[in-house]
Amino acid sequence: MSEPIAPLILFDLDGTLLDSARDLHAAMAVLLAEKGEPPVDFEVFRPVVSKGARAMLKRSFIGSDEQQRDALLPEFLAHYEAALAAHSRLFDGVAEVLAHIEMQQSRWGIVTNKPFYLAEPLIEKLGWSRRSAILLGGDSLPRKKPDPDQLLHACTVLGEVPEKVVYVGDDERDVQAANAAGMRSIGALWGYRPDDDDPQRWQADDLAATPLELIEHGLLRSR
Repeated sequence: MSEPIAPLILFDLDGTLLDSARDLHAAMAVLLAEKGEPPVDFEVFRPVVSKGARAMLKRSFIGSDEQQRDALLPEFLAHYEAALAAHSRLFDGVAEVLAHIEMQQSRWGIVTNKPFYLAEPLIEKLGWSRRSAILLGGDSLPRKKPDPDQLLHACTVLGEVPEKVVYVGDDERDVQAANAAGMRSIGALWGYRPDDDDPQRWQADDLAATPLELIEHGLLRSR
């Protein structure tokens, strides 16, 4: 008999459950054109998506300083919000993983650094509003990943012990947050990652090359 999975599995969103890079790149393309800047190649842009909006702006507006880029943040997010989920798709295998968790009578939820006002309508468009046990955005609490606050808050709200919970994410910050919270940490290698970012250094409990490996390799068990 296979080992039972954890009672609660939490996921990062962009780069873990959802491939949203095309929508974010499209929003950046509009902003670059408005500012008279050349477009950024998608393959150059994609690896930094999980690093957040500021990292995406830094990769795109290479001649601007931090203050100038920060001033562009509201415009970038507004362009993204205007065409939310136009091209975003689930990564292959994600639907099966979520169905598997539900069939095992466990719960799953989403803890992301994406602002809540963007994450909530996106989850609704995906039909997950009633399926996801919890949704926390990067602005839901004063601190966000790599601090463990969001993950610990999710456990408090859902009545789960952190040591019995699994967190899956495609960025080192996800692993750092899970480890600090005392959860089982799984690095999602199918997400967005710069070439110089070595997942072997993240100190995750396990790494998964594809979503289906979470099931096939029994990675959804408690720590």
